[in-house]
Amino acid sequence: MDAIVAFFGGVSSLGVSVVMPIVLTILGVLFGAGFGKSLKAGLTVGIGFIGLNLVINQLMGTDLAGGVNAMVTRFSLSLSVMDVGWPAASAIAMGSIVGTIIIPLGLLVNVLMLLKSLVRTRAASTSVKDPLWKYKWVRKHEPEVFKKVHKWLDVKEYLICRCTGRFIMTRDSAYSTFLYDSRPGKGCWSRELCKMYGVEFDHMPEIIECTDVAGPLSEEAAAELGLAPGCPVYGGGGDATLIGVGAGCTEIGQTHIYSGTSGWVGTVIDSQKVDLVAMIAGIVGAQEGKYNYFAEMETAGKCFEWVKERLVLDEIGIYLKKINVAESKETVYESLYDYMTDTIAAIPPGAGGVIFTPWLHGNRCPFEDPKAAGMFFNIKLDTGKTEMLRAVLEGICYHLRWMLECEDKKVKTGDTLRFVGGGALSRVTCQILADVTGRPVETVASTKDVGAVGAAMLVAVGSGLIKDLSEAGKLIKPEGRYEPNAENKALYDKNYEVFKNLYAANKKNFAALN
Repeated sequence: MDAIVAFFGGVSSLGVSVVMPIVLTILGVLFGAGFGKSLKAGLTVGIGFIGLNLVINQLMGTDLAGGVNAMVTRFSLSLSVMDVGWPAASAIAMGSIVGTIIIPLGLLVNVLMLLKSLVRTRAASTSVKDPLWKYKWVRKHEPEVFKKVHKWLDVKEYLICRCTGRFIMTRDSAYSTFLYDSRPGKGCWSRELCKMYGVEFDHMPEIIECTDVAGPLSEEAAAELGLAPGCPVYGGGGDATLIGVGAGCTEIGQTHIYSGTSGWVGTVIDSQKVDLVAMIAGIVGAQEGKYNYFAEMETAGKCFEWVKERLVLDEIGIYLKKINVAESKETVYESLYDYMTDTIAAIPPGAGGVIFTPWLHGNRCPFEDPKAAGMFFNIKLDTGKTEMLRAVLEGICYHLRWMLECEDKKVKTGDTLRFVGGGALSRVTCQILADVTGRPVETVASTKDVGAVGAAMLVAVGSGLIKDLSEAGKLIKPEGRYEPNAENKALYDKNYEVFKNLYAANKKNFAALN
């Protein structure tokens, strides 16, 4: 049977969380009856599917029925794009009155693969941007290069290899491959997942802790770097790991928000959770038994850079007398960004009703769509360039709030937010974030370099200078604090609701144009 067609009345009003258990039950009955040659066998499989949904809901903090629609479609797309060899799921079409769901055998295969990944990693590689699919791409499109592969390393691990000659990967980097079994008592590469995805197990390097010494600096590397041979090279961590530590967020319930090229919201949790619909997962970090509930957007500070390059530097009024304020001897501004943000501060909150969507390179959370794009919404005759500039900062903060509220559905996020990254250098942005979220915002010293601070903390723990990362987090004190303005919050709440509606209202348009 190539496909099963089931008709449900009023699907839209029932919602996915009601429909998908019904779909799973019917699939179980039909396939169970077909393979088991009896209705009894079919009912058993059908009930098993529903039981599986309940188990996953309890163990992982996610609802399989509510997320399988979007998650399996994305998962199937990844498999299809990389040509793994399994058929991708057909589109799921739901009418306003009568929904028609077409589910081929391939969907069942992908569901089982997805479940196997969720059980072992509490997440799944559903984006073609993930490392797993890049590995598959090289295997398919560069076979001669692939034949020479000895070990699969991330960028950080490649540099460690150049420094020490050792092939290792820290736990957080290993987890990012979605081939790492993060279940309690495991903490190792999953042979089952490697086999399922067609990844050669011999390519997987040794896993070490972020605070471990990977090895001594080799003579050759020391000569190239101008450092002393034999000095210890530590495992370190990825950007999410290091920035969380550098922000001082190492205790359960603490939340940091990062705005650099990309942006994210991270909350420390004590057990892994996953939101299949919003694309949020509890990722492995540097602390045993603690995870970072991580929601990411593709472009945050990059949007403000885009504004500088496309609007500010293009002979417009804000570029005062066509003098680069960052180079002027008379200026009191450290950079053009400071001048821009101080100019924006003169514009009232709400940017005159203009709303900007910060999706200049697609988006990941709370919806993944590489075709989503940025736009200025609600421009009028009296809209000025400065309103558009303020709208960019507000749009970034609206999206950060959206991700924060998605995290609130599964975990308890911080009452006070640690804001770090280049975006936190702007006093205006800090106040907007406080007003938009309705929560106090704290900043720390050297906010642009919190990743380096986090790396230093890992070394301090690894060398015994500090007991653990909990102690390290306490050493990072807040430098600035911004209290939310209730009056501004009311205005932002109205604009925020419009902001959230813009993606759904334009999803088809993005797909048609991009």
